[in-house]
Amino acid sequence: MRREDWDQRYAAAESLWAARPNRFLVAEVSSLSPGRALDLACGEGQNSIWLATLGWIVTGVDFSEVAIGKATARADRAGVAAEFLCADLVDFQPEPLGYDLVIVLYLHILEDERRLVLDRASRAVAPSGTFLFVGHDLTNLTDGVGGPRDPAILCSPEEIAAELTGLEVERAERVLRDVDDADRPAIDTLVRARRPD
Repeated sequence: MRREDWDQRYAAAESLWAARPNRFLVAEVSSLSPGRALDLACGEGQNSIWLATLGWIVTGVDFSEVAIGKATARADRAGVAAEFLCADLVDFQPEPLGYDLVIVLYLHILEDERRLVLDRASRAVAPSGTFLFVGHDLTNLTDGVGGPRDPAILCSPEEIAAELTGLEVERAERVLRDVDDADRPAIDTLVRARRPD
């Protein structure tokens, strides 16, 4: 989808996504010591804000100006300091080795663009730092529920793990996510990786 389409989606609802942080993010990073964090495709900022409440110094990036405006307002209301930047991730150049945690959750772009974004994202992970990707899995089209219906923007754990640069993959698997009023769960790809010391 184009930036304008996402702006319209975010403008049409008070909250497009839940205000609480992603359950997989909570499970995977709660035990980490806070440092600098980068939240790519941050949307309305719920994950960035949650990280900030734990003491992380967070930068959230999204290409929707409407989403960034909402994220900034949410952080102000929550009384937390988080920086939000409006930028297209295809063009965004994060600081190499600059972040103790880099997260990419539910990024909806084509494979070639995703490969570029994930290469830069993985290079931004500091020594001993963690990278976390969660996205709609390709098998969700046939065996899951919800999510995008375009296979060109879906992924698999194997694909994501192969697109990371200089990181050691600790976990790469499909995970199930319950969806309200659905008779089956959604299927997501989850990849967690770490840069060696």
